[in-house]
Amino acid sequence: DVLIDGDDPAHVTWLHERALARAAEYRISGVTYRLTQGVVKHIIPAVASTNAAVAAICANEAFKIATSCCLPLNNYLVFNDAHGVYTYAFEAERREDCAACSVRPQPLSFCESATLQEVVDYLTGSAVFRMKAPGLTTVVGGKNKTLYLPTVEHIEVATRANLKRSLKELGLKDGQEIVVADCTNPKALIFVLNYVTDMKY
Repeated sequence: DVLIDGDDPAHVTWLHERALARAAEYRISGVTYRLTQGVVKHIIPAVASTNAAVAAICANEAFKIATSCCLPLNNYLVFNDAHGVYTYAFEAERREDCAACSVRPQPLSFCESATLQEVVDYLTGSAVFRMKAPGLTTVVGGKNKTLYLPTVEHIEVATRANLKRSLKELGLKDGQEIVVADCTNPKALIFVLNYVTDMKY
């Protein structure tokens, strides 16, 4: 018995021939020497030119830093080489009010007579948040209070009645923080409730 060496052409050729025989027996098409070598060596399919381009870009950035000849890349590069070559660089800036990565509380403006269902409908229908099943919690009187949690069946049943209650009836005050968790965001979002006198939904 000989251990298979993926770098030995004789070994890969022998495996390729056996693969062709099996492919013919089971009517499998597309078996090539290159694919056989890829399986043997656990090669992830990649375009060699892409690897070379990435290496060249890294070397170019190292040269910029070492010589201070020009400003280094800051901070995003797009490289396309499916049909020809196209590349450009730009600075990806962070939005201070980004719903996904910002820790800044988001404003939530409603009338105090608005129901919790209207708040849920806003969060699910908003083009900014696009939530699927938001769970809302807050702090009332120094204690955590679950306003609505649709993802856990027995809690959903217990809090379902809150959907028909107004924000005022739920004990929510102007400036109060509401924590909203949803599967569309990696972390819970914090909203600050702002009461308004007149609002169109």
